[in-house]
Amino acid sequence: MEEVFTSWSGGKDCCLALHRATRDGLDVRYLANTVTEDGTRSRSHGMSADIIRTQAEALGIPIRQQPTGNDDYRDRFLELLHGFHEEGIEGGVFGDIDFNAHKEWIDSVCAETGMTVYLPLWEEDQQKLMDEFIDAGFISVIVAVRQDMLGPEFLGRTIDRQFMKDIRALGKDITPCGEAGEFHSFVIDGPLFNQRLEITTGNIETRDNHHYLEITGTRLARKATK
Repeated sequence: MEEVFTSWSGGKDCCLALHRATRDGLDVRYLANTVTEDGTRSRSHGMSADIIRTQAEALGIPIRQQPTGNDDYRDRFLELLHGFHEEGIEGGVFGDIDFNAHKEWIDSVCAETGMTVYLPLWEEDQQKLMDEFIDAGFISVIVAVRQDMLGPEFLGRTIDRQFMKDIRALGKDITPCGEAGEFHSFVIDGPLFNQRLEITTGNIETRDNHHYLEITGTRLARKATK
């Protein structure tokens, strides 16, 4: 069984990629999450690094959080990958769907460190991916939306078929997976989770053309029994 890491933001795409990777027999040793230089915030959606760590605990997968700056991001990411490689990890799983520039970057850094690239979602139909995510039983809440596409009233909503119907009804060119940054999510439960996350939310902030929902706290809870 090949040992890999999964690039991790806490959202639905990386979670579905992780789900497929484990289903396909890959041994996911670590989640890999880049954070700000002071280690307090995830670089992807600006979420608290502590909250991402709690999510990893709920999944039961160790997480490595690599501090990075704007000017040394590639070097620090390579440092992370070299460390994985020294532990015998042979590949990386990424949740990218159709952003070619990022795929080229992934291919480059993984080639430099001798890693095999796994892209379980690449170029698949986005609506089918969303249906798969929902049907699998994952629960994910919206934590950020692009201001020119979605209003703050969408923050905190669960990704379900009603959510998908509502964003289509807006008549805007919103990709089903939010691949152009229209929305970002945080997964709190699902088939991969050993425990579910209960979250406490705070203020809504608007910056950099996005509305953000602040998650102020999390706690682990038992999964509901059927």
